[in-house]
Amino acid sequence: MPRTADDSWDIATSVGATAVMVALARAAETASADPLIRDEFAEPLVSTPELAGVREQVATWWTPEPQDGDEEAADLVVDAQQMINYQAVRTHFFDAYFAEAVAAGVRQVVILAAGLDSRAYRLPWPDGTVVYEIDLPKVLEYKEQTLAAHGATPTADRRAVPVDLRHDWPQALRDAGYDTERPTAWLAEGLLPFLPAAAQEAMFGSIDALSGPGSRVAVEMFGVDEENRKEAEERWAQVSAQREARGEDTSFNPFDLWFDDEGRPETAEWFSAHGWSTQVVGAREEAQRLGRPPQSEDRPFLNYFVTAAKA
Repeated sequence: MPRTADDSWDIATSVGATAVMVALARAAETASADPLIRDEFAEPLVSTPELAGVREQVATWWTPEPQDGDEEAADLVVDAQQMINYQAVRTHFFDAYFAEAVAAGVRQVVILAAGLDSRAYRLPWPDGTVVYEIDLPKVLEYKEQTLAAHGATPTADRRAVPVDLRHDWPQALRDAGYDTERPTAWLAEGLLPFLPAAAQEAMFGSIDALSGPGSRVAVEMFGVDEENRKEAEERWAQVSAQREARGEDTSFNPFDLWFDDEGRPETAEWFSAHGWSTQVVGAREEAQRLGRPPQSEDRPFLNYFVTAAKA
């Protein structure tokens, strides 16, 4: 369903389901012959009975359907390998960002909208590192309980912060022990389109205010312009119509989950204007560097990654 100002979700619905889709891609990459990243927790996180419906929908999006009988119909199916490659590149980039941060002495980490991110469990954090994970209560509970059932334990001092990023998350973060005097490595991965523009700008302001000297931030920017989004929505509508005619579940529409971009600050410009030094890396260029270029020139990697450091 379309977003509302104070909507909520669990891991199997709305924005939560997008985290499942991303984790499925990480699981597929990990199981591949020559994985770019290894996330051994992705597969158990997405294999629970309560996510069966989400897995079924993702499988039908990613799998060509011979019964449709024509190339146009097959082309409307989301390219699984394209999704897997992009998620591998994105994960690799932000893993490297954290490695550089801790190598520079940062021992405080905040993952915004953590979803099914397993970095608190899989990265080799130095002793004394505290990883704060912010997300809705049901999402954090699902991840913690599922990984505990598999005997997984965090490799850092993981602290869940169950709060909506549209609410007073800075106070919830402080209540969890966050130290505003220490340098922090922040991550906003796969997040911005799911926040209203005002909430995004407020989040940037809070990051700036909460960050001690030497802090860093990494943000994924979605490079889909109005024309590209309109084309993608039209393709999605055609796929959905075909599947609805076959009686398949078409209840999940990712385009319903994005807020309008009007008035949204450009990340690199915002942090530069507030005294942070910034760098921008295109996902396409990063993918080519890592040997994972887009599978189709019709669907290039349009996203880009912004990193910034506070003097």
